[in-house]
Amino acid sequence: MAELRTEEEQLDALKRWWKENGMALIAGVAIAAAGVFGWNAWQNYQENQASAASARYQHLINLTAGTQLDDASIVEARELVIEITDNHGKTLYADLARLIDARLAVAQEDLADARATLEAVIDASDRDYVKGLARLRLARLQVADGNAEAALSTLEAGVPDALAAQRAEVRGDAHHALGRESDAGAAWREALDMAEARGQQLYGVQLKLDNLGLDYSGLDHSGLENSGLENSGLENSGLENRGLDS
Repeated sequence: MAELRTEEEQLDALKRWWKENGMALIAGVAIAAAGVFGWNAWQNYQENQASAASARYQHLINLTAGTQLDDASIVEARELVIEITDNHGKTLYADLARLIDARLAVAQEDLADARATLEAVIDASDRDYVKGLARLRLARLQVADGNAEAALSTLEAGVPDALAAQRAEVRGDAHHALGRESDAGAAWREALDMAEARGQQLYGVQLKLDNLGLDYSGLDHSGLENSGLENSGLENSGLENRGLDS
């Protein structure tokens, strides 16, 4: 009988505890379940948004893949940039879309809009590589726009090491625009050295050195006959950068 009373007392105590705490326990379980459901829903939403952004960005790439774009394609592409940045503004796709938008502005000969777009990327992006790439392209535009000193300052603000050769090339362009031929030649030779070390191609840099009367090693062309350096192994493509290719 004592054991029975003990069991009855334990059951009564359990009933009292459930009466006092049962609703709170149910609510806690419900909140936890809702949290798990909400997190899964948020994850699914994020994945769907990323897929949508990727698809729209790929469409933008396809639209702008040609070297010669007609006016209608440019207008459609720039509208797509607005859609991507409005709907996916914090993603990498939005940053890359803005970089393309700057190139499209150059194609429309709207350098002011291109500069503003690149400056917006520099100010808003939290991705160092993207910011550096935007600075590199902005510096090219500044040189083309007759503001070489500003271009040098832009380059000093930070361009990633992966773009060091291109940075040196643009620095040479800026020095050349300022009439500093010696500094320009040194920067262009540095650009070729870095590109060679990284297995990269820099089209047109050797031609710039040739126009200064300098070869890749910095010797005057008049000494090439006896230098054994007639063939540098670097082809001159003759291509000129429009100012937005990395």
